[in-house]
Amino acid sequence: MSWRSIITLVLLAGALISGWSVWNQRKKDVVPTGAIARSDYVLIDFELTALNPQGKESFTLRAPRLARDPQQRTMDIATPLFLIPPGAGAGSDAWEVRATNGWVSPEGDELKLRGNVRGVSSGLTGPATTLTSRELNVYPDARRASSPGRVEVTRPGSILSGRGLQLDLATKRYSFDSEVHHRYVPTAR
Repeated sequence: MSWRSIITLVLLAGALISGWSVWNQRKKDVVPTGAIARSDYVLIDFELTALNPQGKESFTLRAPRLARDPQQRTMDIATPLFLIPPGAGAGSDAWEVRATNGWVSPEGDELKLRGNVRGVSSGLTGPATTLTSRELNVYPDARRASSPGRVEVTRPGSILSGRGLQLDLATKRYSFDSEVHHRYVPTAR
């Protein structure tokens, strides 16, 4: 046997061992070890009215899709429209709040809205207010909302923007934590 044949056999054996090693060490398919999370129900093109503990309307929700997580008892919503009725007392407006995605807590007392959030007050008890942000947390029973991110609040003649919003939905009073900018915008007469 020639030295070329010996080297060829050694290289062939090395290639076969390397191939076998790579084949055995490739990433195995992951097999779920626990229960697969599934929705216990899904609603399609629906309208839902949530009541607070006193039996009064907390909010109405319209959306093309809602899925409820059975373990967490939370709801994930696609393109939600939340209708928040006016609260008790004078000076309280109804609000319409839209977003790309929504989440509702198990008790229905917290709404997390993410992506293209836009809230508009009805303007029944004062100037209509429009609020835009990437994220907004709404507490309908407490009649308040907050956002850690950048928010713009538009009212007739005024655009106010800042970071870290705290909003009282009943009185439409709001405050920002930082980066506050105000711009006067003349209204058409």
